[in-house]
Formats: sequence, C-alpha cells, structure tokens
Amino acid sequence: MCRFLISAPFSRRRGERKAEAGRMARSVSYVSAAKLLAMARSNPRVAIIDVRDEERSYQAHIGGSHHFSSRSFAARLPELARATGDKDTVVFHCALSKVRGPSCAKMFSDYLSETKEESGTKNIMVLERGFNGWELSGQPVCRCTDAPCKGTCSPEEPEL
Repeated sequence: MCRFLISAPFSRRRGERKAEAGRMARSVSYVSAAKLLAMARSNPRVAIIDVRDEERSYQAHIGGSHHFSSRSFAARLPELARATGDKDTVVFHCALSKVRGPSCAKMFSDYLSETKEESGTKNIMVLERGFNGWELSGQPVCRCTDAPCKGTCSPEEPEL
C-alpha cells in the first residue's frame, strides 16, 4: 500500500475540475501561536476564526477573533466569506486544532474554490495546538462577552 496516495489532499479528478473552472484551490497550512501573534499585530488583513462551540462562552478567546461555531459552520459559510473578503489571511482554530479547526479551514477553502464569490483571501491557516496551546504558551487572551469580540480587552488582558 502506498502511503503517499492515502495522504493526498485532493484527487486528480477533483483538481482537474477545479482547474477547468478557472479557480485554484487554496491550500491549508499551519501557523504557530508566536507567528500568528506577530502577523496579527503587524497586518490588519489577518482574521482569526474561532470554531469552538459552547466552550467559547465560558473560556477566554483570542482578542478580536470572530466566532463561527463548528456546529453551524457550513450554513454560515457565505457570511464568513463576506466577513473575511477583505482579509488576505484567515486563521482557524478550535480548542486543540486537531479536528474542528482543520475541518472548518478545509471547508472554507473548498467553499471559496467552488463558489463565484470574490475574495481577497490568499492564505488559509490553522493555529497549531489551538486555543489551549495559545493560552498555555502565554499569548494574550480576551475574556469579554462582546459578540463579535472587538479586541478591546482590559489592561490585565492585553489585546492583539
């Protein structure tokens, strides 16, 4: 058995169909917490998408992040595309970024590739180790209850 064939993210047939349609699929890559913090501070065209479900309501979150629960994510794809249309980088995360974050990032990538919606998004990424890794590594978190988070955390909870 060839492990390279199993791990291929797209079948040749699907890729050919997308190429014929004139739209290239965006690949999904990973980004570390430290690199994301630097990117978000220096580039206003970075959007952070939190796809955790109910845990966001009782845990902290990354300041300025947008909440698109994984439970309703597919139905909200058009809304997410509009909200991030002017962003060149969209970073997804869940608690650990092992299932929900990567799945939603892939779903968003596929959605942008398959629809005719215009989007400035060039990079789709997943936060390594998710929100739990972000917080454990000492990165700033926000505990506001604003929906969406405006990134205006109190002084003891620095914003991005």
